[in-house]
Amino acid sequence: YMCYCKTAGGDLDAGVTAAEEKLESMKAALKSAKEKKKQTEADLKEHQTSRAEAKAAMEEATEIRNKEARAFAKFHEDSSTNVAALTKAIPAIETGMKGSFLQTSAAAVLRRFTMEKAELQDETRQELLAFLSGKTSEEYAPQSGQIVGILKQMLEEMDKALSEAIAAEEEAKKSYAALMEAKTKEVDALTAQIEEEQTRVGNLGVEIAGMENDIEDTEQSMDEDQKFIAELAVNCEKKKKEWAEICKVRQQELVALAETIKILNDDDALELFKKTL
Repeated sequence: YMCYCKTAGGDLDAGVTAAEEKLESMKAALKSAKEKKKQTEADLKEHQTSRAEAKAAMEEATEIRNKEARAFAKFHEDSSTNVAALTKAIPAIETGMKGSFLQTSAAAVLRRFTMEKAELQDETRQELLAFLSGKTSEEYAPQSGQIVGILKQMLEEMDKALSEAIAAEEEAKKSYAALMEAKTKEVDALTAQIEEEQTRVGNLGVEIAGMENDIEDTEQSMDEDQKFIAELAVNCEKKKKEWAEICKVRQQELVALAETIKILNDDDALELFKKTL
């Protein structure tokens, strides 16, 4: 048993020391894993926010583009109608076909445009409306050239405005397409990052749980070993005292035996022994 005390105690002490070193390493690894998980979760949240903002920007851009497209379509339709009316009005007036032109739908369109949308001085607007309404006197006939000039200027300005609107619409389409392409790539890249980070967070969570279980098991095992070492020390000390007492008794017995042998080997004792025979 005493040999066991000497060897077992040393082995257990070495095991506890190794467990303490292992625990220190495991706790450091656990701390690192938790920090990585926390940082990954922060990155995940940031990327989810960025993706949501990118999608919101795409939705907003699409809404604006649709609104612009509807406005352009309406402008294009109105402008085309007005240009067509002017294109019919100018040659009709130039060739003296004013009367027949004023009976057409093109004349009605031109009157409505002149009244509601044409950018003209008030005096010019009134003259043009009077002409298009057929309310001018015969004396006004020589002024047809002036009316034609006004109409040609209007046509030129409308053609220019329509061309500019078409160019702006094409540019807006290109800008929208470029924005959507860039934002789509951004959303796709963020989605890939988010999926990767979600996987990483899950794996780290499993890893952390495993580490915590290992630490708990190691601490429990170490506590049991330390408890056993303490009990072994008490028991070994008890056995040591018992063994010391045994050794003491044996020594006393050996001393008594030696003294007895010495007495028996004495000459007087030998002479006395012979007489008894």
